[in-house]
Amino acid sequence: MVELSYATPLSGCTPLADGADRPVTLSEVAGRGMIDLRLTTTGGRGAAVVREVTGATLPKKPRTSRTAGATSVLWLSVDQWLITMPLEQRDACLEGLKSGLARTHAMVTDQSDARAVIRLTGTGAREIIMKGGAPDLTLPDFTPGSVRRMLFAEVAAMCHFIDDEPETVDLYVFRSYANYIWNWLVQTSHPNAAIGLWRRQPAPPV
Repeated sequence: MVELSYATPLSGCTPLADGADRPVTLSEVAGRGMIDLRLTTTGGRGAAVVREVTGATLPKKPRTSRTAGATSVLWLSVDQWLITMPLEQRDACLEGLKSGLARTHAMVTDQSDARAVIRLTGTGAREIIMKGGAPDLTLPDFTPGSVRRMLFAEVAAMCHFIDDEPETVDLYVFRSYANYIWNWLVQTSHPNAAIGLWRRQPAPPV
């Protein structure tokens, strides 16, 4: 009998540690539940349910997030949020949201298997991501907690800025692109591909 087993999008990839030959750590964030929430109003019962279930306030300001413990609520658009939590808490969160929003014009969808999350940690993490996208991530707008959807290496992606010391960014991409993006980051985070912003670039070794 064939036995089914679960594999994360990047289960076959080895995490890369920083060191003399690499400025950042690359690792997959596994075991993360993700719930997509569509809500036409951020006032009244809808926002209250999200607070009751997740412990976090529904962020109303564009490109922001709110975190309570291990649960985060990320702003995606004026009527859409991504709620993330440890995978073992997903079912309870999903049921709580569906039950609480049953009489509200809302949509709650489990998307835990839809995306891969790659964490970049270390000095230059933002610059490495900037190689694949147009936004200037060095601007003061991108503080810890900020969220930025973007076209990255020609695919849809999203950055969630976790910390500045050290630089830590979670990069969300759809599962089908996970290996492509991982390999892209492995190549572009190599010292030979380094880009020093706002200064003359040394000639690469021959």
